[in-house]
Amino acid sequence: MVISSRGVVASEHPLASQAGAMALARGGHAVDAAIAANAVMGVVEPMMNGVGGDLFAIVYDSRSRQLQGVNASGWAPAAMTLDFLRSRGLSEMPQTGIHPVTVPGAVAGWAMLRDRFGRLSFPEVLGAAIRVADEGFPVTEVAAADWASGERLLAGDPIAAKTYLPAGRAPRTGEIFRNPDLVWTLTQIATHGAEAFYRGDVAQRLLACSNREGGAMSAADLAEFQAEWVTPISTTYRGWTVHELPPNGQGVAALIMLNILENFPLGEYGHNSAEALHLMIEAKKLAYADMIRHVADPRVVNVPVAGMLSKAYARERAMSIDRTKARCNVAAGLLPMQGSDTIYLSAVDREGNMVSLIQSNFASFGSGLVPNGLGFLLQNRGGRFRMDPTHPNALAPRKRPLHTIIPAFMSCGDIRMAFGIVGGWNQSQAHVQFVSNVVDHGMNIQAALEAPRFTKITFDGCDVTMEGRIAEPVRAALDRKGHDIEVQGSFSSMVGCGQSVMRDIATGVNYGASDPRRDGAAIPEPIGF
Repeated sequence: MVISSRGVVASEHPLASQAGAMALARGGHAVDAAIAANAVMGVVEPMMNGVGGDLFAIVYDSRSRQLQGVNASGWAPAAMTLDFLRSRGLSEMPQTGIHPVTVPGAVAGWAMLRDRFGRLSFPEVLGAAIRVADEGFPVTEVAAADWASGERLLAGDPIAAKTYLPAGRAPRTGEIFRNPDLVWTLTQIATHGAEAFYRGDVAQRLLACSNREGGAMSAADLAEFQAEWVTPISTTYRGWTVHELPPNGQGVAALIMLNILENFPLGEYGHNSAEALHLMIEAKKLAYADMIRHVADPRVVNVPVAGMLSKAYARERAMSIDRTKARCNVAAGLLPMQGSDTIYLSAVDREGNMVSLIQSNFASFGSGLVPNGLGFLLQNRGGRFRMDPTHPNALAPRKRPLHTIIPAFMSCGDIRMAFGIVGGWNQSQAHVQFVSNVVDHGMNIQAALEAPRFTKITFDGCDVTMEGRIAEPVRAALDRKGHDIEVQGSFSSMVGCGQSVMRDIATGVNYGASDPRRDGAAIPEPIGF
């Protein structure tokens, strides 16, 4: 772990962590550091995130010792209806192009966070990202591989190709990449704030792109959009309190899993033993069945969060697990009656304020569309909507889709941890493995991130993916229980990548950790400022 009496920023790229650490050194709040790091991430890993995507965050305020959440996920355009898509010959939600583009929420999230907590000006916070985009940066190894995998999608849009395939191909490891159009966009935001993005010159160029592609976005869709403060939801797990954001994100699935697993003594079974892994995989299936059935935009439909988090309900679901055999098809349960391709980063400042922040374009390079002159990709988050009008997550005007991206936070006594692990449907199950590593097996945050993980991205079937570091005899025992195991490398991107910061309130010491599965780093606030 990185250990410091000053602040620490952990992100998926050293330049981003460095930008956040410098914001802290200039007297910034943890929120300033998180935004500074996020802005740089949008420059150096454009396939994963950027101002064309959405954002969620949890902020721990050291004075009040309270958590506050931000939901900056965008809504569908007012004219985007099921009939609109069907009139264009579509029977399923498209995943690329203009139609899955929802209003980008990240900049609104930045503005909301800064208005409440920020200490630095927008030009100070975004200065590092502007400089990196202007001067250029050497592309890192993992980013180069991700970039190359998106060449075909980028080549389908002339502006995207011009922006991100400057030599007619993806930049390779160590090659310098510059983005002058993104310099202009970030400068507009730094100078004029969110107004520039949602009502000003950036908005006009974004709308021109939508009109050119036959999209439904209007000026009002952008101008009337607002991020919102939300109250995190939580459960307890063996003396710890674990927090996630409420729907429309998938975080509730992690809490359901923990409630189910609390009925079994995982710590006694041994870390990544066949017994423990079987229970985790089966708990994942149960939790995700409930999540995919019920989670949607709570402004539009009633999401039964209290029922989903009932401890009694979790005990019933736990009893349904066959300890000897994997279940390949799991349905949502009968809830008790009651009266969401991504980057993650975390920051803690010297006062103990903490931020857990996640931001995404959804799929790699999002929609594949770049508005002319803006230098960023539009997300394709609307691809998560359903076209079944009876489903809670059905497409509707001004509705937000089910989201996979989720920040998290956990606490016990004087210890506070901000953490997150990316990777689409991997996220809730990866959160649970991190929590179990800390609580059941006594790992520190670096060890908890590095430990081998499994993931089951699908909802049906007995398939499950595991890193090769999980012992072969364990995999063989799981195979005998009926699990269909796909073995990946020792440190596989399939199981996601995470970051974490921790604060010991009693000592005032901060800790940081960065997952070795990507190019990131945890960097402490420098001295001498």
